[in-house]
Amino acid sequence: MKNLPKIGLPVILLAFVLIIFVSKSSINIGYGEAGVLFKTFSGGVVTDEPPLGEGFHVIAPWNKVYVYNVKQQEFFEGNMQVLSSNGLEITLDVSVLYQPKYDELGLLHRTKGENYVNIVLIPQIRAVARSVVGRYTPEQLYSTKRDAIQNEIFEETQKNVASQYIQLNAVLVRDVTLPDAIKEAIERKLRQEQEALEYEFRLAKALQEAERQRIDAEGKAAANRILSASLTDKILKEKGIEATLKLAESPNSKVIVVGSGKDGLPLILGNN
Repeated sequence: MKNLPKIGLPVILLAFVLIIFVSKSSINIGYGEAGVLFKTFSGGVVTDEPPLGEGFHVIAPWNKVYVYNVKQQEFFEGNMQVLSSNGLEITLDVSVLYQPKYDELGLLHRTKGENYVNIVLIPQIRAVARSVVGRYTPEQLYSTKRDAIQNEIFEETQKNVASQYIQLNAVLVRDVTLPDAIKEAIERKLRQEQEALEYEFRLAKALQEAERQRIDAEGKAAANRILSASLTDKILKEKGIEATLKLAESPNSKVIVVGSGKDGLPLILGNN
């Protein structure tokens, strides 16, 4: 019985060491994550092998794993102050969709570290946004060029971060805020332009209608001239006789005097 405590203490110590060893030698990587292995005694950050994928992994207890989120992520850069081409201050709200390049995660960790968003992405977005917005006037920013600005910021930022092991998926310009006085002046100008376009449209429609009526009148006048030229006295007399014969067939009593009318046409008298 006296030997039990002497035997039990080493066992407890061994179990404690084993627990520490297992805890240091295993790691569980969650969904949408990947691990960068750091070998303490053999080269540091592993860059020539794929990162550790999702699931349970066993590593040497003296090594370490840095876990990264490799899903698409978003950061929002609001109230970003930039200058237009004529020096007026514009405020942008921008969302950026990004993720680290999976196969280059080790290089990202070695060169940028876990804080790569603040080190690389945010400074790049700010610099590119200032450069792009500086090419446009406030009126262009407010009305017609927002999509162009968004595309240019995305393309230029994507080019700059591609060599820094970051995948840029999209840049979304959420809002463009102008000084109130500039915004009101632009809106007033746009209303005036719209009114001018409406007036031009109504004028064009009126001119089209006048042209249509002129062409219609000319067509009728030409038809009348052709008809007048074709109506000779002989034809008129023939038409009169035809009409008289049809009237004669009517059951109503009447007196028809042939040749007594003007130009020798039949004259109809009486109609009961």
